[in-house]
Amino acid sequence: MVKTKISVQDIARELEVPASRLQQIVVELGISEEEARRGLDPETAQTLKEMALEMLETLRTLSLPAEVTVRELAQAMERNPTEIQKHLMVRYSQLVAPHQKLDREIAEKVAADFGFKVQWPAPVEAAPPPSPVVGTQLRPPVVTIMGHVDHGKTTLLDYIRKTRVAEREYGGITQHIGAYQAEYNGKLITFLDTPGHEAFTAMRARGAQVTDIVVLVVAADDGIMPQTIEAIHHARNARVPIIVAINKIDKPEANPDRVMQQLTEHGLVPEKWGGDTIVVPVSALTGQGVDELLEMILLTAELMELKADPNAPFQGTVIEAKLDKGRGPVATILVRQGTLRRGDVLVVGKTWGKVRAMFDHTGRGVERATPAMPVEVMGLSDVPVAGDPAERVESETQARQIATERQEAEREQKLGQIGRRPSLQELFKQLQTGEIKSLNIILKADTYGSVEAIRDALLKLEKPPGVEIKIISANVGNITETDIDFAVAAEAIVLGFNVKVESSAQQQAKTHRVDVRTYRIIYELLDEVQKALKGLLEPERREVHLGTAEVRAVFRLSRGITVAGCYVLDGKIYRGRPARLWRNKQVLHESRIASLRHLKEDMREIAAGYECGIVLEGFSDYQEGDRIECFEIQEVSQG
Repeated sequence: MVKTKISVQDIARELEVPASRLQQIVVELGISEEEARRGLDPETAQTLKEMALEMLETLRTLSLPAEVTVRELAQAMERNPTEIQKHLMVRYSQLVAPHQKLDREIAEKVAADFGFKVQWPAPVEAAPPPSPVVGTQLRPPVVTIMGHVDHGKTTLLDYIRKTRVAEREYGGITQHIGAYQAEYNGKLITFLDTPGHEAFTAMRARGAQVTDIVVLVVAADDGIMPQTIEAIHHARNARVPIIVAINKIDKPEANPDRVMQQLTEHGLVPEKWGGDTIVVPVSALTGQGVDELLEMILLTAELMELKADPNAPFQGTVIEAKLDKGRGPVATILVRQGTLRRGDVLVVGKTWGKVRAMFDHTGRGVERATPAMPVEVMGLSDVPVAGDPAERVESETQARQIATERQEAEREQKLGQIGRRPSLQELFKQLQTGEIKSLNIILKADTYGSVEAIRDALLKLEKPPGVEIKIISANVGNITETDIDFAVAAEAIVLGFNVKVESSAQQQAKTHRVDVRTYRIIYELLDEVQKALKGLLEPERREVHLGTAEVRAVFRLSRGITVAGCYVLDGKIYRGRPARLWRNKQVLHESRIASLRHLKEDMREIAAGYECGIVLEGFSDYQEGDRIECFEIQEVSQG
């Protein structure tokens, strides 16, 4: 009599655990892979089952990565991703692609629905920043140039560094922080050039926070202006010494004495008048007085005894960050302590990476950077935030996990702030009815300086009673699918400044009807949002993409109707909505979807990832490979 063989898969199904989780017990019982494949005799199978029952709690616990996709969750539970997608849609009303990441809470709920518990990796936090180390080596001073717009800050740096930075700035106005080193009498000085425009107040404040000395540039013909006073406040808050450079003394209308009188009124008494503020008359154009200014900077630094230890654990600060088209995320990092070397693994705020290359202010590649040296760093996984601390860690695994934990914490915080967003068109209507409303915005820009400036300016816009602006997210880089996902969840519009919308994000924005707007000039962005807030934007008609289906088969029914058997590739297909049929990149027919069925059942809509039967009004000549695009015409505010 032949004994019945029992498979490992049968036991796994009976116990409702993944078969792969039983493999360890199979190995412990000394069963070879070949024996397990052929099936187990009843006695061995019973032993395996008993051992598995004792470990049932462990076997039903899934160890998932910190961020899990639908596909990864399905694999862990040995299920088909489509089954998980369907479960998410039916049970939680979430339409999620296999490659999309799930919130931890949703992942845990889905796992529980299938009888599993979830075990997440233990949070790994970076070691606390080491206490500042007082080294025995003098380091270069870090000097921030501040002052009112057009008072000559960048021109002064140009003269010092013998380069022409100002000519490369749009309109002659500096828009981003730059960090440079200059040498005078054999000694290095690190300069930070901060913008002078009113919209960039936050960047000046950040510049003061990382500096040792502030050089306040005041034009001899203009005198102290509002931004000059702001700069004085920033420097005082940072508790750093101020050296005043009275610029443009070569101009006929220059009046240095009037400037010194104004300085006295703001608590900066010049040394020549018995005070302790160093004041140097200069001309950034001719170079007059610049040597004396550099001498005063070095003298002040000498009195401050600025020291650092290049052998201490590395500490750095992000001065500026951007997404470079050819080089990816690039961060300008100022070394505060220790030495940064090429190949180091860093955690920088909520991102991480391995230093693939470093460049000094001249663009020359360097292998290491010592205290007070600014370097451009390549190799980060994403664009960090200006002001973020940079820390060295031991491994890429540790760095990735620390950054992931920080991102997750920020994401949970943001999701907690999410509210209901009206579109610009809905806002236009609500302004007339007097309802309470909120305009939620996701902001993306080319540099973090621009992000801060636009965010601050948006929050200062004039708003009608009951209207508020909420900046849900503000980051650097192109507009991606992740931004659109977040906009859907936050009911937000997406604004981009000097960035592009990635093609995949464009498609997703159309599918989910997310309002995405990009600008090249900051004031156009502000002006259009202001108009929307005042209800001045007239609505326009715009085509909105809803979904795409591909014809996989053609069925001819007995009653003379031809049906296109389709698979929905993206978005949703709606019965009764306009549609066009594409073949070989050409539109062959345009009408509307007359019939939409799924498994012989009439449907109002079919989502991505599902099959359906489509009949287009007035068309029957379908071919495999044709694509049917579903769309609608909406009224939206112009802009």
